[in-house]
Amino acid sequence: MEIRPIGQVHNSAEERTDFSDLISEIEIFPEFEQGLYRIEENEEVIVLFLFDRSDMIRMTVHPCGDPANPLVGVFASRTPHRPNHIGVTKVKLLERNGNVLIVKGLDALNRSPVIDIKPSGTHQHNANHK
Repeated sequence: MEIRPIGQVHNSAEERTDFSDLISEIEIFPEFEQGLYRIEENEEVIVLFLFDRSDMIRMTVHPCGDPANPLVGVFASRTPHRPNHIGVTKVKLLERNGNVLIVKGLDALNRSPVIDIKPSGTHQHNANHK
Protein backbone atom coordinates (compact mmCIF):
# COMPACT_ATOMS: atom_id res chain seq x y z
CA MET A 1 0.00 0.00 0.00
CA GLU A 2 1.31 3.42 -0.91
CA ILE A 3 0.00 6.70 0.46
CA ARG A 4 1.52 9.86 -0.91
CA PRO A 5 1.12 13.30 0.62
CA ILE A 6 -0.95 15.89 -1.26
CA GLY A 7 0.28 18.77 0.87
CA GLN A 8 1.73 19.97 4.13
CA VAL A 9 0.52 21.75 7.28
CA HIS A 10 2.04 25.10 8.26
CA ASN A 11 1.28 26.43 11.76
CA SER A 12 2.98 27.37 15.04
CA ALA A 13 2.48 23.96 16.73
CA GLU A 14 5.82 22.21 17.25
CA GLU A 15 4.39 19.97 19.98
CA ARG A 16 0.97 18.89 21.26
CA THR A 17 -1.07 21.86 22.41
CA ASP A 18 -4.65 23.14 22.53
CA PHE A 19 -5.47 23.07 18.82
CA SER A 20 -9.08 24.32 19.09
CA ASP A 21 -8.33 27.94 18.13
CA LEU A 22 -5.12 27.30 16.17
CA ILE A 23 -5.10 28.72 12.64
CA SER A 24 -3.22 26.56 10.14
CA GLU A 25 -2.38 26.83 6.49
CA ILE A 26 -2.60 23.68 4.41
CA GLU A 27 -0.36 24.00 1.38
CA ILE A 28 -1.55 21.71 -1.40
CA PHE A 29 1.21 20.65 -3.78
CA PRO A 30 0.83 22.17 -7.29
CA GLU A 31 0.01 18.86 -8.99
CA PHE A 32 -3.08 18.52 -6.75
CA GLU A 33 -4.29 22.16 -6.76
CA GLN A 34 -7.01 21.49 -9.34
CA GLY A 35 -8.59 19.14 -6.79
CA LEU A 36 -9.45 22.21 -4.68
CA TYR A 37 -11.91 23.49 -7.30
CA ARG A 38 -14.97 24.88 -5.42
CA ILE A 39 -13.80 23.62 -2.02
CA GLU A 40 -14.43 27.12 -0.62
CA GLU A 41 -18.18 26.41 -0.94
CA ASN A 42 -17.79 24.25 2.20
CA GLU A 43 -17.76 25.72 5.70
CA GLU A 44 -16.00 22.67 7.11
CA VAL A 45 -13.68 20.06 5.67
CA ILE A 46 -12.18 16.84 6.96
CA VAL A 47 -8.39 16.69 6.83
CA LEU A 48 -6.49 13.40 6.91
CA PHE A 49 -2.83 13.71 7.81
CA LEU A 50 0.07 11.66 9.13
CA PHE A 51 1.42 11.72 12.66
CA ASP A 52 4.88 11.63 11.07
CA ARG A 53 6.76 12.22 14.33
CA SER A 54 4.99 9.49 16.29
CA ASP A 55 7.08 6.33 16.51
CA MET A 56 5.21 4.61 19.33
CA ILE A 57 2.18 2.35 19.08
CA ARG A 58 0.00 1.83 22.13
CA MET A 59 -3.16 -0.23 22.39
CA THR A 60 -4.36 1.59 25.53
CA VAL A 61 -3.82 5.22 26.50
CA HIS A 62 -4.85 7.81 29.04
CA PRO A 63 -6.85 10.43 27.05
CA CYS A 64 -4.93 13.69 26.61
CA GLY A 65 -1.88 11.93 28.09
CA ASP A 66 -3.29 12.57 31.58
CA PRO A 67 -2.91 9.61 33.98
CA ALA A 68 -5.93 10.93 35.90
CA ASN A 69 -8.07 9.95 32.90
CA PRO A 70 -9.05 6.25 32.84
CA LEU A 71 -7.38 4.05 30.23
CA VAL A 72 -9.15 3.59 26.89
CA GLY A 73 -8.28 1.64 23.77
CA VAL A 74 -6.34 3.41 21.03
CA PHE A 75 -9.39 3.30 18.76
CA ALA A 76 -11.45 5.05 21.44
CA SER A 77 -9.00 7.95 21.56
CA ARG A 78 -7.36 10.63 19.43
CA THR A 79 -3.80 9.64 20.36
CA PRO A 80 -1.11 9.92 17.68
CA HIS A 81 0.33 6.57 18.88
CA ARG A 82 -1.76 4.52 16.43
CA PRO A 83 -0.91 1.45 14.35
CA ASN A 84 -0.98 3.49 11.11
CA HIS A 85 -0.28 7.00 12.49
CA ILE A 86 -3.20 8.55 10.55
CA GLY A 87 -4.91 11.63 11.99
CA VAL A 88 -8.30 12.97 10.96
CA THR A 89 -9.89 16.26 11.99
CA LYS A 90 -12.97 18.21 10.95
CA VAL A 91 -11.92 21.86 10.66
CA LYS A 92 -13.51 25.20 9.86
CA LEU A 93 -12.47 26.36 6.40
CA LEU A 94 -11.80 30.08 6.72
CA GLU A 95 -10.56 30.80 3.20
CA ARG A 96 -8.74 29.52 0.15
CA ASN A 97 -5.83 31.38 -1.44
CA GLY A 98 -4.84 29.47 -4.58
CA ASN A 99 -3.27 26.22 -3.39
CA VAL A 100 -3.44 27.19 0.31
CA LEU A 101 -6.37 26.53 2.64
CA ILE A 102 -6.65 28.55 5.87
CA VAL A 103 -8.34 26.41 8.53
CA LYS A 104 -9.14 26.58 12.23
CA GLY A 105 -8.85 23.69 14.70
CA LEU A 106 -6.51 21.31 12.87
CA ASP A 107 -4.74 19.15 15.47
CA ALA A 108 -1.65 18.52 13.34
CA LEU A 109 1.87 19.69 14.04
CA ASN A 110 3.76 22.08 11.79
CA ARG A 111 5.03 20.35 8.62
CA SER A 112 2.73 17.31 9.04
CA PRO A 113 2.01 15.62 5.69
CA VAL A 114 -1.60 15.94 4.50
CA ILE A 115 -2.90 12.83 2.71
CA ASP A 116 -6.49 13.77 1.85
CA ILE A 117 -9.19 16.42 2.25
CA LYS A 118 -12.94 15.80 2.04
CA PRO A 119 -15.98 18.01 2.53
CA SER A 120 -17.79 17.36 5.81
CA GLY A 121 -21.45 16.42 5.74
CA THR A 122 -23.39 14.99 2.83
CA HIS A 123 -23.54 18.00 0.51
CA GLN A 124 -22.27 17.03 -2.95
CA HIS A 125 -21.53 19.39 -5.85
CA ASN A 126 -22.28 16.76 -8.51
CA ALA A 127 -25.94 16.92 -9.51
CA ASN A 128 -25.72 13.40 -10.95
CA HIS A 129 -24.54 11.90 -7.67
CA LYS A 130 -27.24 9.82 -5.95
